[in-house]
Amino acid sequence: MKIKKFLGQHFLRNKKILLKIADFAQIEKGDTVIEIGPGEGTLTEFLLEKAGRVITVEKDAKLVEFLKQKFKKEIISNKLQIIEGDILEFPLMGIFKGNYILVGNIPYYITGAIFKKFLESDTPPQSITFVVQKEVADRIIARDGKESVLSISIKAFGTPEFGGVIKAGSFYPKPKVDSAIIAVRNIHPSSLDLTLVKKGFAHKRKLLKSNLDIEGVLLQKCGIKEKARAEELSLENWLCLAHHLNFGH
Repeated sequence: MKIKKFLGQHFLRNKKILLKIADFAQIEKGDTVIEIGPGEGTLTEFLLEKAGRVITVEKDAKLVEFLKQKFKKEIISNKLQIIEGDILEFPLMGIFKGNYILVGNIPYYITGAIFKKFLESDTPPQSITFVVQKEVADRIIARDGKESVLSISIKAFGTPEFGGVIKAGSFYPKPKVDSAIIAVRNIHPSSLDLTLVKKGFAHKRKLLKSNLDIEGVLLQKCGIKEKARAEELSLENWLCLAHHLNFGH
């Protein structure tokens, strides 16, 4: 299969790792799974074993034809539906209704946009399990103890869990960096206005109170140190500030 670099294609063929991703998604027999970017269908095979139904969304027309041939039997039995299209331009209402689990080995360059689209959707998934750049997974989990706009914006909607590292050599073609499995579970609507968070992170070297132009007494109310920076705040701290500053939905 010819690789299209402009689509950010990196195929994963290691069955042990593919099974690990499918297991980490915690799929049950009756579940509907939406898979983004199935590529050669290597992960799709494991998802079909676990789920009640799988819907894949693939942008590459040649891969769509390949998948239709590979999974003829599953398509006929209505176990699998293959949709050709760009997930970022896809209308979620109508297609993705009811409960579903979102899974994908996604192109690195659209990771943030995909999280935003589905977490802020009127029809969000029950959970999300993605293969992402390891550095992005580390930022979401805040493994160094420092939060970011990305980590808070995801934690506002659900609970992120780290599923392990996938070495660059496991992919074809080999990317320049390692990847990681990450899940977001217990997804729910967020009451946090992320405008406040972005404002707090606007100048990373400045103290939080300077970025937000607030008094120390408000920081105290929310259990925040006088000289705290945005990266030191927990989701609960942000929710408290949002409440007192009338930032919210």
